[in-house]
This record gives sequence, structure tokens and C-alpha cells, in this order.
Amino acid sequence: MEKKIERALLVGLDITTINKRTDNIDIDSSMDELEELAKAAGAEVVGRVVQSKDARDVAYYVGKGKAQEIKEHCEALEADLVIFNDELSGAQMKNLEDLIGVSIVDRTALILDIFAQRALSKEGKLQVELAQLKYRLPRLYGLGKALSRTGAGIGTRGPGEQKLEIDKRHILNKIADIKRELKEVKKNREVQRMQRLKSDIPIVALVGYTNAGKSTLTNELIKTHKEYNKEKEVFSKDMLFATLDVTLRKATLDNNREFLVVDTVGFVSKLPHDLVEAFKATLEEVKYADLILHVVDASNKNYDIQMDTTLNVLRELKALDKEIITVFNKADKLDYEVNARKDEDVVFISCKTGYNLDVLLDKIKEKIMGNLYDVEMIIPYSRGDIFNTLKEKTIIDNFEYKEEGIYIKTTLDEADYGRYSEYIIK
Repeated sequence: MEKKIERALLVGLDITTINKRTDNIDIDSSMDELEELAKAAGAEVVGRVVQSKDARDVAYYVGKGKAQEIKEHCEALEADLVIFNDELSGAQMKNLEDLIGVSIVDRTALILDIFAQRALSKEGKLQVELAQLKYRLPRLYGLGKALSRTGAGIGTRGPGEQKLEIDKRHILNKIADIKRELKEVKKNREVQRMQRLKSDIPIVALVGYTNAGKSTLTNELIKTHKEYNKEKEVFSKDMLFATLDVTLRKATLDNNREFLVVDTVGFVSKLPHDLVEAFKATLEEVKYADLILHVVDASNKNYDIQMDTTLNVLRELKALDKEIITVFNKADKLDYEVNARKDEDVVFISCKTGYNLDVLLDKIKEKIMGNLYDVEMIIPYSRGDIFNTLKEKTIIDNFEYKEEGIYIKTTLDEADYGRYSEYIIK
């Protein structure tokens, strides 16, 4: 059977009292983003309605009169879904659904639905399910119609395929089960992380707003590695939340030093709190990084607000004390001046054209290599393992077999300089 595409009407509220605004993004840009989210979830957007008010209506969010207008729009446009640009309470959802007569989804449920579709790893799926259950728990009464739909449509995927008779106790038990499973997954990840940290390979984490180009940049960086092949690339597409799961890949600097590239989930304005909380465990990889690349879409005129969204999440993760390079991607599309913030280490690149990728790699090398030492060494023949290790890790400018051992000229980082200092002659 052919899958029915839901026809969605978008509804936003422009709160006119400035001091009551919850974010700085203008309503048109926010609605444009909501439309992209709706498309990412698989809906066809047939129209949008924006209501200007001093504050949200407690019962109907946009007010009863406007809700009646929305009902008429739905009938005229044959819309079977209304998506609101903010999080609604259970009571608001029930009131709106009763009055308008079609399915009601808020921004939070929409984002959770996209995550439910895109999560691939076991941990990602568990985290999304946990966030969905926490979201639905206080809304069991208001979500009557949505919960009675058996997995058919936006806002119902994931754990929402159960009917209304699921009581709070059942959901609370399910939440407890998922938390236990996630604890086990976290233990395994911590073991893997400790192994990575012991290996002394520097870690570079990419963070940023969704669709800024993190996955595309990851793929460009890993092309530098000798073991690169197309299968190692991460999925990238010009859409919101193309990838969700954290991926780790190896890349190489021009001095033959390896580093790990960590691609993380993208952020979005009004990202559901429970989703940030659920993904914190995954995002903890950022806390252990030696360097953070904050990837920004330079072609988006709201880049400043998008940067603040990302920095706020990094602040929650207590990761703002890390070395950060701000990478303005899509510089080839730039048609206005971007003002870098004070004290920012900035580079403008284009993953599409390759512009300044070499400059970025030089900056990465400067940040993660620390002090570098040009050295001459004599390695005893009994320590051929050291010679083999350095051949793998560094570029050896010259080597000769001498009576007392193997003479080499190379460049060592701080850690290797201390590790092999007894063999350094100059």
C-alpha cells in the first residue's frame, strides 16, 4: 500500500511583548525552520498561520478565535495535521484537537519524531524512546487522539504505537527499563573511551547547528587517512538532522600524525530539554575532546542565533573550557559580511569547493600537536619496535644504519619527546 503523506498546516505565535520572548529568532525564520522540520519528518506543508499576541493563551495557545480560523483553513486546504511552533501542554493539545478536529503536533513532538526515524544505533534509539516517554507522560490525557493512532503519522512513531489505556505506571516502568539499558551501554562506551584516551591519539569533535555541514566536513577530513575508503564516510545530506548517531573516524595531518574525528548530533532552536538530557551521555564525547570545531553555516543570516544555541548546549555539557575553532562553512555561498566574535579563532571554508580546508588542517595541527620538536635520534637495534612505531606516527626525514643503532631525523610531539628522550642526540 502506498504511504499516505500528511498535509500539514503550520501555526506560529509571534509574542509582541519583547521582554516575554523566549528566544531572539524572528518569527519568519522560526517558521521557515519549522517548515524544514516538517518536511524532514515526511509531511507536505500546505500553509502557515501566524498569530501576534502579547502572551500565549492558556487554553488554546493562539486563542479560541484564531483556533476556529485554523479549523476553517484546515477544511479549505484539506490539511489533516496542524503543527505548532512551540511546545504545547496536554490541555492545550486536547482543546485544540477537539475544536479543530485534526491531529495536533507541537514542535517538540515533531523533533522527537524525526529523531525516532533517524536513530540507527541501539543507544540512539533508546535515548529517543526515553525522551518521547518523558514528553508523553504528563500529556496522557491531552494526547488522546495521537496515542490512539497506531503508528500512522508524525508524532506517533517510536513508543507512541500503544493506545491510550497505557497508564502512567507502565510508562514509568518502561522509563526505568530504558535507563538501566542505557547504563549498560554507557559502561561499554566508557571502556572504549578509556582505550582511546590511552592510545594518545588526539580527539577533534565537531559540533554545531543541524545542517551546518558537520558530516560533510567529517568526510573531507577522513579523506586524509591512508585507510580511507568511501564506505567509511558518514551519511550527509542537505537536510535537518541527516545524522543522529555519534561517529568516530581517523584522519591524518601532513606530518603523518593521526587524530580522531568525532561527528555529533546537530542542534536546533527550542531543542526539547528531555532530548538534550537524553543525548548528554552521547555528547559527553565532546568533553573528552582535545579540540572542538564549532561548525557554522555562514550562508544563514541567523548564524549568530544558531551559534548561541550550540554554545548554550556546550555550556550545559561544561565543555566551553576546551580549545574551540569556529569554522564558518559554505563560504562559497556568502553574500554578506560575517562578524567574528571577539577572541574567536575563526576560519572560513567551503566543504563543497575545498576552499581553505588546508588552512583548517594547519589550525588543527597547531592546536592538537602542542609543542613540536625537530630531533635527531639513535635507536638501538634491540629497539626496532620504536623505529617501527615512529615510522607509523611521524614523517622520518632521514635515516641511516650506523654501528651504534638506527640514526633518524624526525619531528616529535610533547608526549613522544618525553617518552623517547633517552634516544635523542640533538
